[in-house]
Amino acid sequence: MKKILFWPYQLYMWLILVPLVVFLTFLFSTLTVIFAALVNPAFASRTFAVAWAKSLSYLTPIRVEVEGSEYADRDRSFVVASNHQSMYDILVIYGFLRLDLKWVMKQELRRVPFIGYGCEAAGHIFVERRNPMQARKAIADALEELGDGIGILFFPEGTRSRGDRMLPFKKGAFRTAIDQQLPLLPVTVTGTNEILPTRTLALFPGKAKLTIHEPIETAGMTIDDVDTLMQETRRRIASALSAGSN
Repeated sequence: MKKILFWPYQLYMWLILVPLVVFLTFLFSTLTVIFAALVNPAFASRTFAVAWAKSLSYLTPIRVEVEGSEYADRDRSFVVASNHQSMYDILVIYGFLRLDLKWVMKQELRRVPFIGYGCEAAGHIFVERRNPMQARKAIADALEELGDGIGILFFPEGTRSRGDRMLPFKKGAFRTAIDQQLPLLPVTVTGTNEILPTRTLALFPGKAKLTIHEPIETAGMTIDDVDTLMQETRRRIASALSAGSN
């Protein structure tokens, strides 16, 4: 079926979907900037970032199954660590995790038209990746300003992987969780690599799954526990990748 419908779908993608993506990104970024100033960044982020992600998901269209939503407690703040297979991971996580997510992103993205302004207004955290001290301070300042109910989102692989094989993890998410004594919330996204494979434009509708694992408490952990925390997080994320491939 995919072989039959692939090329007709490409016409829909380029003639309808892509223009709508550009328009909706501009619209929701503008609304985020306005309502972050008029109301507050948390309202703007929870309202318009989620609406943006769900709108693009429905227009693609993709169907998203969520497992473990009870672990995403809105009364707590988390460091969220996810695998990363596709650009569509962002839509799945933002649209369906139900936390006020703050993405830790590289400083250069602040200059991207529309997106940079919207992300800054929503309280996303820009860091200089070669300056760990600045990154830790930026995250600490954001938490102090934003309060509870925040999910600080990391893709610890650092870039998109291919298929179900995860790349080695970087330590930033785990250092942050221990520095801030925040629970670490592992999440696994599956199916998105079939919807939009890495380093291609071969988009096609499909089904994705977001698996939210039980949080790992970091209270009392020290910097010496970073590797243990990283390994346990990787094990939990990988467990849903293995289940999804069966």
